[in-house]
Formats: sequence, structure tokens, C-alpha cells
Amino acid sequence: PLKCLILPFVSKDPCNVSRQRPSNTMQRLFKEKFLLFRIKAKKDPEAFGEIYDTYVTKIHRFISFKVSSQEQAEDLTSETFLKAWQYLRESKEVKSLQALLYSIARSVVIDHYRHAAGEQTTPLEDGQGNLLTDLGSEKLLHDVETSLEASTVIAKLHGLKEEYRDVILLKYFDDLSASQIGEILGKSSANVRVLLHRAIRSLTDVISNERKTAQ
Repeated sequence: PLKCLILPFVSKDPCNVSRQRPSNTMQRLFKEKFLLFRIKAKKDPEAFGEIYDTYVTKIHRFISFKVSSQEQAEDLTSETFLKAWQYLRESKEVKSLQALLYSIARSVVIDHYRHAAGEQTTPLEDGQGNLLTDLGSEKLLHDVETSLEASTVIAKLHGLKEEYRDVILLKYFDDLSASQIGEILGKSSANVRVLLHRAIRSLTDVISNERKTAQ
């Protein structure tokens, strides 16, 4: 339209071009839907290769926090994507590719420790309690970060129980929303926020107790 040629001199975005462009998230979802179609329809390994390239670093990092060596992390990452490939080739419904990959990764790690210990892992409990906003957890994490080096905070995560470690990793390292984390953990967004707040509180308690012991 004519106004799109004239109004740039008085308006930064006269035709709402920025609103018309799909967000990065929408672009990613569209691309993933197309890749999933190629896998289901043609069993296309190149399509899965694109998925692998997109997520391998995040999945490897997620698993690395849960095992004792990089070699184990690499093996379990490979197993995760192998299981994902097998799952997708069976043409099963996938609501969220991201949630599927993280869920498989968690399952692979649990199976790894079950096999190593020869016993079943205690099922993860649901987060309960009143709805807490992310703001409280953000403040707690900020207090921790400002008093310790990031590497120290990462080391302390290993002292937390698994579901606390998972929710912190997914939120603050992989930058997922409460709803996305809920899909992975099988919880509601409200329960994820409660769990996150408890996880950060547990992390601060671990750090506080170690400081008292050291004094």
C-alpha cells in the first residue's frame, strides 16, 4: 500500500510487518512438522539428520548433568536418538518433538541406572502446593548466581534429587517455558512452577549448609 512507502518516515513499522512475520518458535514448529512428515511418509534419514543437528547439543548437555562421564553421556545421547528414530519410523503421533526427545533422554538415563544398580528407580512424584510465579524462583537463582561462580552452581546441581535437577536444567540452561517443561515431565504448568521454586530453594539450602560446614 501507498502508506507503506510514505509512513516509514514517521513510523518505524507502519504496516505491522514485524507482526506479520512468523516468530522463530513458529518457524521452528513448521519446519519440525515438515521434517516429521518426511520421516513418516518416506522414512527419510536426511530429515532425521536435521532433527539430530538441531537437538543433539541440548540433549547431550542434559544427559551430561545426569551421568558421571562424558563417554556415558555420548553413549546415552546416541541411544536417545536411536530410540527416537525407531519411534518416529513407526508413524506414531508426536505432539511435541522437543518433549519427545527429552522424555526419551530421561527414560534412557533411568534405564541406565536401573541396569547399573539392578533395581527400580523410585517414580518421580508430582509437585504439589499453591501456584508460585517464576519471579520468586528467578530471584532465588539470581541470589545464588551473584554469590557463586556458574561452575560452582553447576557442581551443586549434582547434589539435588533428579526431578529438581531436571527442572533447573530445562528452565535455566535450555530456556524452556513452564508448559514445555510440563510436557517433558508429565506435569501441569502450575506444578512445574512449584517444583522449580522448590528446586531453587533446595539448591540454596545445599549451598548454605556447605558454607556453614566450611566455617
